Amino acid sequence: MRLIAESDKSFRSLAHETSDLCAGYLESLADLPTYPSDVSGEELERLLLSEVPRAGMGAAAFDLLPQVFHNSRPASPRFFGYVFGSGEPVAALGAFAASVLHQNATAWRSGPAAITIERTVVRWLADAVGCSGFEGSLTVGGSLANLMGLCMAREAKAPANENGVNGGVFYCSAEGHMSIVKAAALLGLGYASVRSIPVDGEFCMRPDALREAIEADLCAGLKPIAVIATAGTTATGSIDPFSAIADIAAHYGLWMHVDGAYGALARLAVPELFRGMERADSLSLDPHKWLYQPAGCGCLLYRDAEAARRAFSHSGAYVRSLSSDPIEGFAMFDESIELSRPFRALNLWLSLRYHGLDAFAGSIGEDLRLARVLADAVDAEPKLKRLAPAALSAVCFQYQDSSGDLNSLNRAILDRVVRRGRVYLSNASINGEFALRACIVNHRSTEDDVRAVVSEVIVAAGELQR
Repeated sequence: MRLIAESDKSFRSLAHETSDLCAGYLESLADLPTYPSDVSGEELERLLLSEVPRAGMGAAAFDLLPQVFHNSRPASPRFFGYVFGSGEPVAALGAFAASVLHQNATAWRSGPAAITIERTVVRWLADAVGCSGFEGSLTVGGSLANLMGLCMAREAKAPANENGVNGGVFYCSAEGHMSIVKAAALLGLGYASVRSIPVDGEFCMRPDALREAIEADLCAGLKPIAVIATAGTTATGSIDPFSAIADIAAHYGLWMHVDGAYGALARLAVPELFRGMERADSLSLDPHKWLYQPAGCGCLLYRDAEAARRAFSHSGAYVRSLSSDPIEGFAMFDESIELSRPFRALNLWLSLRYHGLDAFAGSIGEDLRLARVLADAVDAEPKLKRLAPAALSAVCFQYQDSSGDLNSLNRAILDRVVRRGRVYLSNASINGEFALRACIVNHRSTEDDVRAVVSEVIVAAGELQR
């Protein structure tokens, strides 16, 4: 038996101990500080940085795992930073099982159950966001899904795979995600190829400004490729007018991609806000946000699988399937940028089977309600001012004070709130103003948790002013 092989008895013991540690952690979540501010970066490096052991430590390798838990940002019911889901535990068990199975979800022949489950889950997601009939694949997150969707757009409208890039232009909202500009750079088009389209008072893309930008580029002899509409902007959760954008894209023969990483799955709770999204050619979404899955579960959906194959299919003889069967001969790598791929779908498949889709729809609806509760609480507090509509579940606001620089004051308040460890907020820039931002995509949060945001900001401001 090789030294690296583990006995069944030893693995069972380690698995039990680790699961007990995880269960205890989940039991204590509501009482944990929302951020591990009792340790410095230097102290943590002293604890965790070391040379790789030449000889194995055996079970003692797990001795520092409780410290890893203690010094991690917990998935607390009062975590309202970024757009980051809350880590549903059934899905975590799926991640554990998938790691034990160790499948390469790149083709049916390399992971029959893994590919079948992934194609099933993708169909469920497409149906959930009103895009029945779309195909797709799971990705590590929305940024990769956006890159892949825009790669498909480029190859459909300005093919580059054979002879290289020959220019092209993307259009997205001024509130669009940074991954769009990154994608343009990675696709060889450059940052300057992305047009930032002005938004209206609700922070939604203006269709008239989009049309003007396209016309200007056509007059300049440039090649418009794609328009990117956003289903939930990162800062404010605003939703672009899909139908109007789809009409413009169709008129000019452009690809329409929807960045739905934050908000697309909210269609489960408020479908009326997403009319026209189904007209997209491709759409990204993130189950690790609003289906509360463990991090590393995004998705790209697309209308035409042939467009994905044109963009991504370039295979060596060593990976080509020998089967002509439409099921057993399927290769995900022909429709994806990835070759070796983990069994991401098992987490989501188990989670959806265990809880049912209606439970997730209800939880998303509760997150939306809690955002309205928080927005109302902010509006009712004379020392706070809301800086944007709460279109989905992000609430952006500012502490008001007449004595000095509000941007500097609110930065200091944010730092103080995070260090107090009772709620966790992030920040946003709203019309050039520094905003405190709470984003609720958390299946553990209650009304008391979101109301604590206001009281914590007021207390932190008072501590600073003293």
